Amino acid sequence: MRRFGLTLTELILVIGIIAVLFAFLVPSLQRSRLQAKAAVCMSNIRQLNAALLMYATDNSKFSYGLYNPFPPDSPPASGYAGNQSYDRSGWWWFNYLDGFYEKNMGYNTVLQCPSNQLKHSKYQSDILCGNYGTNLLICRMLIGGGDQNEVGNPRGVSEVFRPGQTLLIIDSGYAIISWRHAADSFTATLGNTQIEDTAYIPGLSINRQRQLKPEQKIDALYGRHPQMTVNAGFVDGHVARTKAEDLLVKKKPDGHYENKFPLWVPDSK
Repeated sequence: MRRFGLTLTELILVIGIIAVLFAFLVPSLQRSRLQAKAAVCMSNIRQLNAALLMYATDNSKFSYGLYNPFPPDSPPASGYAGNQSYDRSGWWWFNYLDGFYEKNMGYNTVLQCPSNQLKHSKYQSDILCGNYGTNLLICRMLIGGGDQNEVGNPRGVSEVFRPGQTLLIIDSGYAIISWRHAADSFTATLGNTQIEDTAYIPGLSINRQRQLKPEQKIDALYGRHPQMTVNAGFVDGHVARTKAEDLLVKKKPDGHYENKFPLWVPDSK
């Protein structure tokens, strides 16, 4: 009588074939997952970029990156964002954009990069860390900073020499970021809190030379999106994905810094 079923050899062969197929399939699924997250991130950047531009149209200037008067004004209706033990209290750029921020993290999906690599609970609950940052040369802060070009009233669209090439918002280690965070041989000082000075562009090579917190290193060194790319919004309204390395600002032999494209400095010619 003939028996139906697999012999041990046949079973081992089938398992081997499945294992090989699985080995080919998993990296493909992982790449698709990363690409999907990058696409969601670009959609977030597009919405935030559009909201910042609408604010600039209505008010003849962009919002502050951080409005932090002393003594402090009344807090935003949603309360101060961030962790009060290491973040400065004030109105952040997203507080000026109606409907984008609530203290309850469940409502902050557009402000959260889906590829955020900061796994520590302290930073996961801090909307200012590991998501998106505005260009401090445009969305300035009221008080602080080691570069006076980053302090004062925000700029308007008309003050940006090349709006199609100038950064407005980008994947960032902190909610405000300067060209100095992307410059080699430069130490950036934004204010009186250490966390602000660890702002970074995810995947930028110079991050290996910087003193970052251990929880930031995966995000900073290995990037968020495939091929070490970041999503960025520009002053003219368009959004693009670019290599993190394209945002590097190099020190020239004469001691000045070269502002590459995409541009950080609004009035660069």
